[in-house]
Amino acid sequence: MPSVQTSVGIAVIGVVAAFVIYPVYYLVQASLDVGDPEVRPPTAYGLDNFEALPRYWEIMVNTLVVAFAATVMALVFGFLTAWILNRTNVPFRRTLEQAMAVPYYVTPLLGALAWSLLGAPESGFINQIWRALGGSGAIIDIISPMGIAWVMALFEGSVAFVMIGAVMKSMDPSLEEASQINGAGRFYTMLRITLPLVTPGVLGAAIFVFAEMLGSFSAALVLGTPTRYYVITTAIYQLVAQYPPRIPLAAALGVSLFAVMFAMLFFYRRVISRRSYVTVSGKAFRPRLTDVGGLRWVLFGICGSYVLLSVVLPLLTLIYASVQKLAVAFPAASNFTLDNYRQALTQNAVRYAMSNSLILGVLTATIGVALTGMLSWLIHRSRVPGRGVLEYIAMFPQAVPRLVFAFGMMWAWLVFPIPIYGTLWLLLIAYLTVFLPLGVRTISSVLLQLDKSLEECGEVCGASWAHRMRTITMPLLRPGLLAAWMLLFIASVRELGASILLMGPHSQVITPAIVDAWFGSSSELTAAMALIQTVVLGLAVAVFSLITRRSSRQGG
Repeated sequence: MPSVQTSVGIAVIGVVAAFVIYPVYYLVQASLDVGDPEVRPPTAYGLDNFEALPRYWEIMVNTLVVAFAATVMALVFGFLTAWILNRTNVPFRRTLEQAMAVPYYVTPLLGALAWSLLGAPESGFINQIWRALGGSGAIIDIISPMGIAWVMALFEGSVAFVMIGAVMKSMDPSLEEASQINGAGRFYTMLRITLPLVTPGVLGAAIFVFAEMLGSFSAALVLGTPTRYYVITTAIYQLVAQYPPRIPLAAALGVSLFAVMFAMLFFYRRVISRRSYVTVSGKAFRPRLTDVGGLRWVLFGICGSYVLLSVVLPLLTLIYASVQKLAVAFPAASNFTLDNYRQALTQNAVRYAMSNSLILGVLTATIGVALTGMLSWLIHRSRVPGRGVLEYIAMFPQAVPRLVFAFGMMWAWLVFPIPIYGTLWLLLIAYLTVFLPLGVRTISSVLLQLDKSLEECGEVCGASWAHRMRTITMPLLRPGLLAAWMLLFIASVRELGASILLMGPHSQVITPAIVDAWFGSSSELTAAMALIQTVVLGLAVAVFSLITRRSSRQGG
């Protein structure tokens, strides 16, 4: 009989392979379908759908324009803030460094909703104030390609900040100091010394962020759809949502997009393989901060402006709009109301969607931690043949936009013998699949810091594999497991791309419900719904953090 370790390993590998490979197979199959689109499996195969893609060259150009512009802006935000917070003595440096991660939790959808209220050409608050001051026309147009890129960059800038900052923290400061001793100014040193030294990190961040921008969905959906400005992800959604749906063409677009993203991530891996990004090492130096004198308050203002534009202003805008009957920049006293919150909280659809999201979040985080924890152990600790292939399979969803992956799952599970399409079970499978890379990376980062000898001692003493996992590995992995649980929960509750195509009438979740309200209801009600989601998510995270701290103190 196989051992418990072997049985569990085979089960985990089978589940991961089924979750990842099964929908991709059906996505590729759908893209090659040139027969009757109503018949499954396809009656004929060919490349007609790919040959039709050049007719959609404008959508492809739109995607490249928005992705390139957003990447450039995100890199500027990320490099400047990383340099300021890691190389200068800017005030409140630790607080600002923590605040730089907040845009990840705010999400591009919430930011797109807020910036639409701020920068719409006719009704945007900023343009209303501009015209009230005597200006004409619109000073800002957020529903333009550059507006879409701006919103995307605000929320990917924090990713670039983390990636570039990691390189700066492990960089020897002696070359910068030598430059300044020889009379070079601070900004000259930054441009001629610091920037070349972190070029591999900046290039790696550029490739990774560009791949993320290619697959971005929520900002382009909210800001581009009203003016019929489509990128590939929103075009796929429109092709699937229209009647009759054009499934094979949408599949061909999806396959072409993740082929491009694979190429970008291949170059990204080539870049990072040539340089170490370790931030805790045995180097005999300690990065020292540059005293920038009175300029430090200017640099503080730059970092504070980023947090203001990506977090504070969007949240204040949604709060302001949610308490009005009609959102305007100069409301009368009679225009203020709490009816939007009352309506949102009393709607069965909203409460049902919110409860479904929380249930899915808890299930995804709990099952996902067990699955990705075991997967991380198999990759980094076991002697299972093909561990490298298993890692590539687990990280595959990172290279595929979630909307595209959800489209493959939709096509795959429609023909599955068990009718789970349109149920919460399919959403749970989708979340577990698309967030595999997130859980594996989070837990693996902690697992790699643990010495193998700790488990080997237990094995020498005769402890079984299950006993070693329960008494040695899992207690030592506890920080990583808790962090992974939190990240998976947050990501699941706020997920849009994997939900909007897979939810059914009885499996609605809150983020697609907010998007539906934006297009089918009032912006004021949508703002209230978005804030309710944010508050509920924040309370859930706070409760989990409190329970975690208490259990840690009791355990200690």
